[in-house]
Amino acid sequence: MPGFQDKTNSGGVSKGHSVYVFIDSSNIWAAQKSKVKLLDYKKVAEHIKREYKADRLRVFYYAAYPAEGTRKYSLDSKHKFFTFLKKGLGFFVIKKELKTIGVISEDGEATEEKGNMDVEIAIDAMHHLGKYDTAILFSGDSDFLALVTYLRNHGKKVFVFSSRNNISEELRTGADGYTDILGIEEIWGKELKHRAEFEKGE
Repeated sequence: MPGFQDKTNSGGVSKGHSVYVFIDSSNIWAAQKSKVKLLDYKKVAEHIKREYKADRLRVFYYAAYPAEGTRKYSLDSKHKFFTFLKKGLGFFVIKKELKTIGVISEDGEATEEKGNMDVEIAIDAMHHLGKYDTAILFSGDSDFLALVTYLRNHGKKVFVFSSRNNISEELRTGADGYTDILGIEEIWGKELKHRAEFEKGE
């Protein structure tokens, strides 16, 4: 969408106030289940652009998705959603397939799915360091405290968006500001009505 893209001059340096948004979709899913609604990402981008007076806004969306054949439902809607974010909203979608690993617990051997995107988010935030003034992180994971501290030490303003049921105290107090997305009514979209919708988000 117009205005949601980052533009730089010939030297690669942004002019005006540039805001980069990093969305950890798996972490934010807890808020959506709590709200029993889905975030409307068009409204999310518009809200951030307005509230942070962004001349340029670039949004990175990180997601891990199930491998084909591992779910009872079709994954077509999930991939169509990724396409909408990219082509419809101009987001940068970074995705990877969930990996199944073997684990040993008190109950014996089992398998778990892993799709952590923390490394990808940290790399992108650091790689683009010279292109933005403000970073907004959609996550409540305390593992991001080191990244937040690094960005602030390099002159960036960092704001965390998460929910009261899924925010670490370290991250909440370690950034320049914290917003509980459950309280921003204008960014929410359709309701989660069926159990299948809950399962598809995970």
